[in-house]
Amino acid sequence: MPRNRVGPGTSRSCPSRLSTMHETRSGYRVFSSNSSAACAELAGRITEVDVKESVRGQDIFIIQTIPRDVNTAIMELLIMTYALKTSCAENIIGVIPYFPYSKQCKMRKRGSIVCKLLASMLAKAGLTHIITMDLHQKEIQGFFNFPVDNLRASPFLLQYIQEEIPDYRNAVIVAKSPSAAKRAQSFAERLRLGLVVLHGEAQCSESDMTDGRQSPPSVRGSTGLELPLMMAKEKPPITVVGDVGGKIAIIVDDIVDDVRDFVAAAEILKDRGAYKIYIMATHGLLSADAPQLIEDSAIDEVVVTNTVPHELQKLQCPKIKTVDVSMILAEAIRRIHNGESMAYLFRNITVDD
Repeated sequence: MPRNRVGPGTSRSCPSRLSTMHETRSGYRVFSSNSSAACAELAGRITEVDVKESVRGQDIFIIQTIPRDVNTAIMELLIMTYALKTSCAENIIGVIPYFPYSKQCKMRKRGSIVCKLLASMLAKAGLTHIITMDLHQKEIQGFFNFPVDNLRASPFLLQYIQEEIPDYRNAVIVAKSPSAAKRAQSFAERLRLGLVVLHGEAQCSESDMTDGRQSPPSVRGSTGLELPLMMAKEKPPITVVGDVGGKIAIIVDDIVDDVRDFVAAAEILKDRGAYKIYIMATHGLLSADAPQLIEDSAIDEVVVTNTVPHELQKLQCPKIKTVDVSMILAEAIRRIHNGESMAYLFRNITVDD
């Protein structure tokens, strides 16, 4: 691809191979990274531009989906952002539908909060605003020192349930863990359906594994204090709180990555009498052998949005369906550039959504 002109009188070659699309109006540009064909496809749905000119004084929107090679995509975004910053773009807005490392937003053992590090790197590179969707934890917005618009995919998923699931009024919304109960409750209340919660785990979670903080102090540094010990957690076997007999079970979550927990939950729901099982989530990472596990499981459909590329997984498993959310991303871009309020995109949205 020929080099793109990113500043007056300056030609800058970028390893990320900047791909751009048709200009929609004077004063802003939309760039798509070339990390995957799906990224270009999503960008094409949002708008159409072809820009090979100065970006000085412009509002620049960089659309970056996150493929399997996460770190390459992050570096691509950082390099592209810095190139635009040094070319005097007025505002650089990252459109990152799935924010990577969003699960690494809490201190675990003696590790680091990777999500906070990434937020700092993006700010240093030159981003001035981020548009994303369904952050794993809403508190992640506090990691940034610039505005973050955390859009919601729930209206699109709710519409899919109402239009594509026959007899959905005979369904119950299922949270596969107590931590997912708020999201599930929001779906249940909007659809006027019952709520079921799965409690317990088949094995210990990472947060309960032994780490250095449980080690005894050395004799040399001992103060002689005897502190009370915290009782160890004992995970009960998975139980179902609620009735799914003769019902359609719709499990809702924000991310579908390793699907083993979903497969185990589907088997239990099937044993309890559910006759159809759907998984609804915003981000379909579907890593490793997820497509094969879904295909061989009791799950009838996995419905995710196009925030993450998953075309290959769909070819491997016809149970995977996609909901297009490009409409809300396009509207967010338009409103930010025109200086309009974003409140319209969050109407009837509550803290639990």
